[in-house]
Amino acid sequence: MSEASRARSRAAIPRTVWALGLVSFFMDVSSETIHALLPLFLTTTLGASVALVGIIDGVAESTAAISKVFSGYISDRIGRRKPLILLGYGLGALSKPLFAIASSPALVFGARLADRIGKGLRGAPRDALIADVTPSEIRGRAFGLRQALDTAGAFAGPLMAIALMALFADNMRAVFWVALIPAVLAVVCVVVGVEDRAVGPDQARAPIRFPDLKRLPPAFWSIVALGVVFTLARFSEAFLVLRAFDQGLPLMLAPLVLVVMNVVYSIGAYPAGALSDRLPARTLLLWGIAALVAADLALAFGPGLAGAFAGIALWGAHMALTQGLLAKLVADHAPSELRGSAFGLFNLATGLALLIASVAAGLLWDGVGPEATFVAGIVFAVITAVMLLSVKRAPPLASR
Repeated sequence: MSEASRARSRAAIPRTVWALGLVSFFMDVSSETIHALLPLFLTTTLGASVALVGIIDGVAESTAAISKVFSGYISDRIGRRKPLILLGYGLGALSKPLFAIASSPALVFGARLADRIGKGLRGAPRDALIADVTPSEIRGRAFGLRQALDTAGAFAGPLMAIALMALFADNMRAVFWVALIPAVLAVVCVVVGVEDRAVGPDQARAPIRFPDLKRLPPAFWSIVALGVVFTLARFSEAFLVLRAFDQGLPLMLAPLVLVVMNVVYSIGAYPAGALSDRLPARTLLLWGIAALVAADLALAFGPGLAGAFAGIALWGAHMALTQGLLAKLVADHAPSELRGSAFGLFNLATGLALLIASVAAGLLWDGVGPEATFVAGIVFAVITAVMLLSVKRAPPLASR
């Protein structure tokens, strides 16, 4: 590595990345305060089945994925990221009161759709903006930092939910109302803290057409294929909450599931991002797959709550090892003018896979039993590992 390259690798992470991390933190505090309780709110308060929980979560996440395709494409076309980021976080904030007033699973479903459409609108432009403003030599660190701050919010939210459940005597609707506050703070942070990348007259982009997406290289599509199969192995985290409750966790402590998972995820995300700048991607992905297999084994066959929480912690480890890395791989193997569209396509494919995984997980849970849900996850994780090991020459996976 040259002295110039070493200097760039030591470069400071841009201010906009820090701002986007803070925005993610506040929105995740809001969202995870609600989501930590939502599976039990649906099943115990509104009388929904576990299969319906899987369908609601899966359809909502796939809707987010579809939204990411269009938001990524539009942000490439107009050459701006911030307007769509602001719209997405604004819609997410507006959806929060709907959870508090929901009287049926249908209204929860509508609120989840609105929330996830907001996530879809902001996700691809946000990731593309991080890639736009960050030197390639420190992209792993940048994505790891953003993910670490996001995940810090994802465990702060459930902690807040536990405290509020104690304060409000298990009144989940009251907790949902309080969750609106950090969502509003997230929107304020976008307005005052995020700077769009400047596009001058000499840098203005020609309008991008969908046929232009054929210019995305084969390496990108191989990453998409890998992401799809891997996502089939990791269904919604709602099933982690349901498994712990099934093993005897009290209702008031249900958010502890996401606290444990996201503490591990948050602590591991930045170091994993830094490692992805130096180690082959294949190595880190295999570590992540191994962590997921161990998580599923513990959740399926571990003894009581101890086994469930061991699996939950390992689930967080697999997320830390893989999620920022996959985002980095997409950024590294897409042309800059198609970067938003590339993130959108990747998220569409993996979002549809998450829909299939979550619906199948719910059906297996109701039809066969909880153990079958996690065994199915192991099967797809092993298939992903076989895909990785069977490809002898895979430049995007061997890159440093």
